[in-house]
Amino acid sequence: MMIDVNVNLSRWPFRRLPCDTHDRLTLKLHQHDVVQAWVSSFDAVLHRDIGGVNLRLAEACKESGNVQLVPFGTVNPMSPDWHEDLRRCHEDYRMPGIRLVPNYHDYSLENAAVAELFQLAENRGLIVQIAFRMEDPRTQHPRLQVPDVDPAALSALAGRHPRLKLVLLNWQPAVTGTPLKQLAAAPNVFFDIAMCEGVGGVGSLLETVSVERVLFGSHVPFFNLESSLLKIRESPLTPEQLKAITHENAARLSADGASRVTNANS
Repeated sequence: MMIDVNVNLSRWPFRRLPCDTHDRLTLKLHQHDVVQAWVSSFDAVLHRDIGGVNLRLAEACKESGNVQLVPFGTVNPMSPDWHEDLRRCHEDYRMPGIRLVPNYHDYSLENAAVAELFQLAENRGLIVQIAFRMEDPRTQHPRLQVPDVDPAALSALAGRHPRLKLVLLNWQPAVTGTPLKQLAAAPNVFFDIAMCEGVGGVGSLLETVSVERVLFGSHVPFFNLESSLLKIRESPLTPEQLKAITHENAARLSADGASRVTNANS
C-alpha cells in the first residue's frame, strides 16, 4: 500500500507524456499498489483561469476508480482573485491542501502575499505543497526558461507558522546545504523523494531529515512511477522506515490536516 503525494492530472503543455490521460494514470498507480494520490493539475502552470483549473480538478478527482485521487488546488497569490480561489479550495471543494508553483507564477517566497497566504492556510488547517521545479532547466523550452524556486525565505516562514504543514516537492537540487539543514530542523516541513538522486539517495536523506517527515512522491506522469519505486527499493531502509515513507507519514499528515479543516469549519 502506497500514498503518492506528488501527482498531476491533465497534460504537460510542451509535450505528451506517458500516462497523461486519467485512465492510464490511475491504472499505472493501481498496478503499483498506490491507493491514494495527492493530485494537482498541469493546467495550473500556465493557465490564467486558476479557478477553472481547480474546478476541473475537483470534478476529475470524483472519478477515482481503484485509486483515491485527493485534489490539491493551485493558488497564485499574484492573482487578484487568489483569496477566493483559496476559499473555494477549502470550503467548496473540501480539499485538504493546496499546491504552489512560485517560479511559473513569477513570485518569490519573500513576497508579502506569500506570508499572508501561509497565515490564511494555517488558519484554515490546509496543507501547503511547494513545487520547487517542474522540469530540469536543461530540457525546458527555449522560450520558457524557468529557474528553480529560491528557498532562502522558507525557513523563517515555516518558523512563523508552526501549525502549517509544508510539503516540499521536487526540492532537489534547489534545497541543499544550509537551507536543507534549516528546513530539516523545522518540525512542520516535509520532503518528497521524486528528485532525490544518487545511489542510496533516500537513505542519505535520512541522515539529515527525520524519517517521519519523508514522503513518497513520484512526480508522475512527468516522471515514470517506477523511478521513485526504485529509489526506495535500492536504499538501505528498514521495514519500519519503508512503511513510514510509503504511506504512514502521508496518512498521518492527511488525517491531521482533515482534523484541522474540520475544526476550522466548526
